[in-house]
Amino acid sequence: MSFSLRRSSRPRRPEPAATLDDLEEPVEAPGAFLMMLEARAPWEYAAMLAAAPWLRRLPAGDGHPVVVFPGLGATDLSTAPLRGFLTERGYAVYPWEQGFNFGPRNGVLAACRARVQEVTERHGQPASLVGWSLGGIYAREMAKELADRVRCVITLGTPFAGHPKATNAWRFYQLVSGQRVLDPALVAQIRQAPNCPTTSIFSKTDGIVAWPCSLNEDAPHTENIEVQASHVGMGMNPLALYAVADRLAQDPKDWKRFDASGYRRWFFRPAAKSPATPAAPAAPA
Repeated sequence: MSFSLRRSSRPRRPEPAATLDDLEEPVEAPGAFLMMLEARAPWEYAAMLAAAPWLRRLPAGDGHPVVVFPGLGATDLSTAPLRGFLTERGYAVYPWEQGFNFGPRNGVLAACRARVQEVTERHGQPASLVGWSLGGIYAREMAKELADRVRCVITLGTPFAGHPKATNAWRFYQLVSGQRVLDPALVAQIRQAPNCPTTSIFSKTDGIVAWPCSLNEDAPHTENIEVQASHVGMGMNPLALYAVADRLAQDPKDWKRFDASGYRRWFFRPAAKSPATPAAPAAPA
């Protein structure tokens, strides 16, 4: 994909030369059954409302700023339940305010940089970045470019690893963005996690993104949290909201991976790890 990202000046690990052959990967996009399960999103919203008393018992936030990026084809309206929840927890939450997310075109990435800079200057401290699907790729890349302004990154169903066509949204992405999904050098860049604490929340029943495409490589500052959720309902799924709030409450100087033991083991799966040599990232969804 011709995702026009400005390369960070921060030194990076050397990447092996990539070719289109490197994008061959056996992981396929979710099948028809999982796509049909996306219809459960309204039930996830209802579950969020029903779980409100439980969610209110989570530790209060420390007031630090949080910027939330929507997914492909979505607007800030889609992240309103998530932002409302985080605001209730005590965070200073900001939408991206760029209308529909039709990919990195027409100055979108420059506006994302400006948004993060504006928010962090207003609060005088780094911000946490939360991105849903394609919005998670924006969050990860902003954290690489603006490392001193980002506290942590949390993504929801974001395809940053795996084959670019291992989603059911790559054709729509090409249509609305005007950009192709196969760009080996770029997908190698997107695969790298930021240097700050980075959490990927994913679902094996995601009907849009093949779940292996959302697995961080194993590193001391990365983790993957599995929840039972649809792709389009993940931002209002009570388990995903719980995980987001738990991660935002972490002190980045004493960051620890999500603890899925105790009662949590009934709701969350042990953190999955990505393959040792993952393929190029998937097309945004």
